[in-house]
Amino acid sequence: MSKLSRALVFCLLFVSGAITPPVFAQVQQSPSSFKAVHVIGLEGIKHDTKGNVTVSKDTLEFVTGPTKSDVPIASVQDVLTGADSQRSIGGTLGTLSMFAPYGSGRFLSLFRTKIDTLTITYHDPNGGLHGAILTLPQGQASLLKAEMVTAGAKTSVSPAEEAEQQAADKKAKEKKQ
Repeated sequence: MSKLSRALVFCLLFVSGAITPPVFAQVQQSPSSFKAVHVIGLEGIKHDTKGNVTVSKDTLEFVTGPTKSDVPIASVQDVLTGADSQRSIGGTLGTLSMFAPYGSGRFLSLFRTKIDTLTITYHDPNGGLHGAILTLPQGQASLLKAEMVTAGAKTSVSPAEEAEQQAADKKAKEKKQ
């Protein structure tokens, strides 16, 4: 077999998906670090702070710059996910746009992006009950929840039940349209 025919066979197998290079195999794995916004609840982190959430074998870690907050996975009592939306144009520009003439600022507030919410209840070392709320890009909260449950966190709604409920909700929405 000539070099050209071997290269052609390799390219065909690569394009068809029969061969996956190691670089693509790493990309397809679920991420271990998630970009999130801390809404409220983590000790030492200010409200509405952007950062990265990482699940290791025994802790949930939120890191933003030099500041970090750890929650032991064993202390997590419940993990809940939800879907929500937020204004696409926020901050100072979003507030100033409300004063635009003829109600155009109110019109701009109608443009929204979908997000996921993750709510965690956990006990501190002294036994006190705490809660934390994080927002993540759409579709990321269920992945983070699955990683936390795999690491040992407790939940009242299993990831499998949650996926079934989301599929049923999606089917009901499609049926209405």
